[in-house]
Amino acid sequence: MRDRLRNARGSVSVEFAAVLPLVAVSLLLVAQIGLLVSEQLAVQHAAREGAREAAVWNDDDRARAAALRAGNLDPARTTIVISPAQRDVGAPVRVEVRFMPVAMPVVGRFMPASATLRAAVEMRTERAPPDAS
Repeated sequence: MRDRLRNARGSVSVEFAAVLPLVAVSLLLVAQIGLLVSEQLAVQHAAREGAREAAVWNDDDRARAAALRAGNLDPARTTIVISPAQRDVGAPVRVEVRFMPVAMPVVGRFMPASATLRAAVEMRTERAPPDAS
């Protein structure tokens, strides 16, 4: 009877050692996907704040700064496109934010090398441009 208990304990240890790497990789995968989703939400928030700033103040530089600040994004990995360059009151302004996420060891194998997170928001311009006073 004691021999059987020893063998059972030994087999449980072997099974645990075999399953542990799979569980660890699965947890890491879930955590990295969570980080990627969090970055996408930050990009969406940055686009919304940039569009809001462009609509209210009609100033592209101010809109870019607001987008970077709101999303807490790295300027070296972020591209912000504001169009059209000239707009009248009531005209739509579109702000698109593109962000290159940091390479992730587990999730990165399933993503293309040039994966970019994107978000675009369009709002109506509320003011005349600052130099049109």
